[in-house]
Amino acid sequence: MFLQPYKLLSHYILLVAKCCVQLFSTPTDNRSAASLCFGLPIVVSSISLIMDWFWLNPYMHRPLMPMQTKCIKECAAEERGKGYLVSCLVDHRGNITEYQCNQYITKMTSIVFSDYRLICGFMDNCREDINSLHCGSISTGEKDVHSQGEVIACLEKGLVREAEEQPGAHAIRPDCKKAIMRVAELSSDDFHLDRYLYFSCREDRERFCENTPAGEGRVYKCLFNHKFEEAMSEKCREALTTRQKLITQDYKVSYSLAKACKTDLRKYRCSVDTNMPRAREARLSYLLLCLESAVHRGRTVSGECQGEMLDYRRMLMEDFSLSPEIVLHCRGEIELQTLIQEADPGADYRIDRALNEACESVIQTACKHIRNGDPMILSCLMEHLYTEKMVEDCEHRLLELQYFIARDWKLDPILYKKCQGDASRLCHAHGWNETSEMMPPGAIFSCLYRHAYRTEEQGRRLSRDCKVEVQRILHQRALDVKLDPELQRRCMTDLGKWCSEKTESGQELECLQDHLEELVSECRDVVGNLTELASEDIQIETLLMRACEPVIQSHCHEVADNQIDTGDLMECLVQNKHQKEMNDKCAVGVTHFQLVQIKDFRFSYKFKMACKEDVLKLCPNIKKKVDVVLCLSTTVRNDTLQDVKEQRVSVKCRKQLRVEELEMSEDVRLEPELYDSCKQDIGRLCQNVAFGNAQVIECLKENKRQLTQRCHHRVFKLQEVEMMDPELDFQLMRVCKQMIRRFCTEADAKNMLQCLKQNKNSELMDPKCKQMITKRQITQNTDYRLNPVLRKSCKADIPKFCQSILNKATGDSELEGQVVSCLKLKYADQRLSPDCEDQIRVILQESALDYRLDPQLQIHCTDEISRLCPEEAAAQEQTGQVEECLKVNLLKIKVEGCKKEVLNILKESKADIFVDPVLHTACALDIKHQCAAIPPGRGRQMSCLMEALQDKRVRLQPECKKRLQDRIDMWSYAAKVAPAEGFSDLAMQVMTSPSKTYILAMIGLSVCILFLFGLLCGRMTKRLMQEQKDR
Repeated sequence: MFLQPYKLLSHYILLVAKCCVQLFSTPTDNRSAASLCFGLPIVVSSISLIMDWFWLNPYMHRPLMPMQTKCIKECAAEERGKGYLVSCLVDHRGNITEYQCNQYITKMTSIVFSDYRLICGFMDNCREDINSLHCGSISTGEKDVHSQGEVIACLEKGLVREAEEQPGAHAIRPDCKKAIMRVAELSSDDFHLDRYLYFSCREDRERFCENTPAGEGRVYKCLFNHKFEEAMSEKCREALTTRQKLITQDYKVSYSLAKACKTDLRKYRCSVDTNMPRAREARLSYLLLCLESAVHRGRTVSGECQGEMLDYRRMLMEDFSLSPEIVLHCRGEIELQTLIQEADPGADYRIDRALNEACESVIQTACKHIRNGDPMILSCLMEHLYTEKMVEDCEHRLLELQYFIARDWKLDPILYKKCQGDASRLCHAHGWNETSEMMPPGAIFSCLYRHAYRTEEQGRRLSRDCKVEVQRILHQRALDVKLDPELQRRCMTDLGKWCSEKTESGQELECLQDHLEELVSECRDVVGNLTELASEDIQIETLLMRACEPVIQSHCHEVADNQIDTGDLMECLVQNKHQKEMNDKCAVGVTHFQLVQIKDFRFSYKFKMACKEDVLKLCPNIKKKVDVVLCLSTTVRNDTLQDVKEQRVSVKCRKQLRVEELEMSEDVRLEPELYDSCKQDIGRLCQNVAFGNAQVIECLKENKRQLTQRCHHRVFKLQEVEMMDPELDFQLMRVCKQMIRRFCTEADAKNMLQCLKQNKNSELMDPKCKQMITKRQITQNTDYRLNPVLRKSCKADIPKFCQSILNKATGDSELEGQVVSCLKLKYADQRLSPDCEDQIRVILQESALDYRLDPQLQIHCTDEISRLCPEEAAAQEQTGQVEECLKVNLLKIKVEGCKKEVLNILKESKADIFVDPVLHTACALDIKHQCAAIPPGRGRQMSCLMEALQDKRVRLQPECKKRLQDRIDMWSYAAKVAPAEGFSDLAMQVMTSPSKTYILAMIGLSVCILFLFGLLCGRMTKRLMQEQKDR
C-alpha cells in the first residue's frame, strides 16, 4: 500500500525544492541542526530510503539551481542520504510562506507523528527504553496504525515517573530523553501532532473547545482550562496532566509560552543561568522566577509574556502534582499512622474501645438521636466538645482520635463520601481511596477549603454537599489548635513562647492572634490565613458562636441562616454588642475579633472586598487596618473639601469605610494610637471605667485638663474629627438615638449636633440627651477649632481681631475659650461680619443661660460661684440664674479675673437684650408693646427700653422696671471700674446711659460754643491781618 508512482515522488521532490527556495529567501534564526528527521512512507527496500539533496538534483529546475548552495549550507551538518532535509525544513517551517510548500510539510509532519518509526534517529535512541518500559513493538500487527502514538505517550509517562522518582521508575537513556522532549516540543504547535492526546481528547475538544482554532497551542490551553470540569473524561485529564508535567520539565513544550517569552528569556538570560541547577523538572519554575524577579526589579517584560506567566503560575498552583519538586521533597511527610488507617475508627467509633467507654454517657445524652454506629456520632461529639455535656475523659479520647483524622481526610468517611468527586476534580486526588497512595498530610483538605469560599465569578467551586462538610470540619478544627496540622506544625515554637499558660479551650489561637506581629513568619502566615477565613465566615469560630447564641437568635438570625456569610454575621454582632441579650463571653469574643481585625485590613472581609482596589491604588504598602482607614478617610475628606467632581474613593468603599469608622469609635482600644498615647492616663483617671460604649473615651474627655500632653493632643484631635462629623461621636449618637429619630430624621449626618442644639430646649427633649448636648457645647466653646460652623463663619474675623491670641498659642494647646471671648467683645463693639455676628449671638444666648458654656467665666469664677451662688449652681436649671447672681454680687467679687468676666457679660448684654435672659424674660411684654417695630441686635431694643424707662408717659411692668434700674446701676459701676476702651465703647455707654439726654444736650451745647468761639476768633483774626496789610 506504500508503493507510490514515480511521478508522485518527483512531484514531492519538486515541492521540497520549492520549500528550500522559499525558506532561504527569508531570514532564519541559525538554529543548530535538528535532532529529528522525517521519512517518506514510500516502499523501497529500506525505510530509510528518503530524500537526499544530491538525489534531488536531477529533478530540480534550472531556476532553483542558484539556491542549492544556500540550502546545503543551512543543512550542511546533517548526514547525507537519510532524509534529514525534511527535518531541516520542519525546523524552519515558521519562515515558509509558499502555500504548496507549507501544505507539504504539514502533511509530512502529520504522517511522521502517527508512527514513531518514521522519526529519524528515534528508533536508534529509544529502542532499548521502548523494550524496557514495554511501550510497544516495532510492527503494528493487527493493531490500529494510530496506536503507535501510544508508544511516545508511554515514554513520556516513563520520563515523568523518573523525574518524580517514583518507586520502580526506569532510568531513560539521555539520548532518548532528548528525543522525547524534542518530539513534545515539535508537537506543541498543533495538538493533532500529539496523537495520544488527540485521540484521548477528541470528544472533550468538541465539548469544551469547539470554537477554538488549532495551531499555536490554543487547543492545549483551552483543554488545560477545563481539566477539572466534571464533564472532562478521565483519559483526557490524564493525557493533559502528562503534557503539563512535560511543560514543567522544559518550557519549550509550551508553544505559546516559548513564543511569547522568547525575547524576554534571552534578554534576561533566564535560560542560560549557570547558577541554577540543570534539573529539567524545575526548569519552568526557575524560568518563571527569573522573569518574576525581572518584573519586581522594575524591568520591562512584555504584556503577552506576563499573560502566559500568569496562566502557568495558576496551573502550578491549582495542581501541586505538576511540580515534581513538591512531590519529591514532601513525600516523607505524607505517611500517617498505619494502625489508624487500617482500623479507620472514623467510620465507626466503636472500633476505638477506649473512646467508646469514655464517651458512652455523652452519647446517651447529647447524641441519642443518632443511630448507634453511625459516623455522625463522632461529629456530634465534636459539636459538644467543651460544653457542659462533655466529660473530661471523653474529651481527651476524642481529641486523640481527631488528631489523626485531621491529618487524613479519608479517615472522616462523611467528608470523604461527599467530597471524593470534588477532590478528584479540583485537587488531583485520583486513587486516594487506596491506602498505598502517599500524599502530603492535609494537602487535599487544604485544597478543598480553598475552593469552599470561591464566588461564582471565580468559578470551580465545591458542590453544595461537600462545602457543608468542609465547613463542619473547619468549625471543629477551630476548637483546638492540635486539630489543625498546619497550624500546630508551623506554630509549635510560638505556642511554647507566648501561649504556654493558655490552657482553656480556644485560648491558644486567640493568644497567637494577640501576638501576631511577634510570631515567626511561617506561623504568622497560617494564623493570618485562618483569621482572614474566619472574617468571611465567623461561624468557623465555634466557641464564639456558642457564646453569642442568644443575641444571634434575637437580632442576627436572618444573616446567621445564610449559606454564605461574607462577614454579615460579625457586623451584626458588633452593631448589637450592647443589647441586653449580649453576655460577657460573647462581648469579649466580639471585641477580641475587632482588636485582631485592626492588625490587618484583610481580616475585615467586607472592608477588604469593598476597598481592596482603592487600597492598592491610594494606600499601597499599608497593611494595618487603622492606617488604611485613616488613609482612605483622609482622601475622602480632602476630595470633599476641594469639591472635586469625581471622588477618588469608590462609592462602595466609602459606604464600608463609614461602617469601619463607626465601629472604631466604640472602643478606645480600636484606635491604637489614641490608646497607646493615653494608656497611662486611663490607668490613673479611668481605672474603674469599663471598655466599650466609648466610656473610656468619654472619661478622657471629661478629665481633659488632667491629661498628659501627648494624650491631651490625641483627645483634642479626636474631638476635632467628631465635631466635624458628629456621627462618629459614639456616646452622642447612642444617648440621643431616639431624639435624633424625633427631631433630626431629615438632617445630614454632618449637621446632627447642630440639629440637636436647636431642639435642646424643647419640652420633648430627653434629659440625658440634653445633658450630652450641653457637654458637647461646652467642648465647642473651649476652642473655636471644635466648632466647624463658627470657624467657617468667622474665618476672616478671627485673624483680624484675635491674632494676638493665636500667636501666643502652641499647636498642641487648647485656647480655653479665649478666641470666643475675643469675638464676644467685638460683637459688643458691633465690628463683626454678619455671618460671624449671627454665630456669636447664638453662643452669647446659650452661655447666658448656662455659665458652663463660658469657659473663661468658669475658669476665673469657679471659687466665687461656690462662695456667692451655691444654690443657683446646684439647681442646674440653665435659666441664667448663676450669671444673674454674679451680676448682683459684682461688688462682692474679690477675684479680679472673675470681676472682669462679669463686666464683659454686662457689656455684651448692652448689645443685645437676648444675651441677658433674666432681663429679657422680665421685659418680654414691654418689648412687644413698646419696641415691636425695632429689630433686635446692636443694642436697639435695649435703647428702646431705656427711653421708655425715662418717659414718664410710659408705664413698664414692675419687674421689668426693677431689672432695668438694676442694669443701670451695674453699668454705672462698670463704667467706673472699667472705663471705655475706645470710641465705640464710649458711644455705647452714652447711648445706654440713663442720663443720655442730658449728656447729649451738653455735648451739643459744647459743640455750639466751640463753633461760635471759632467763628468770632476767625473774624477778629481777619480784621487784624487786614489792618496790618493797610499799613
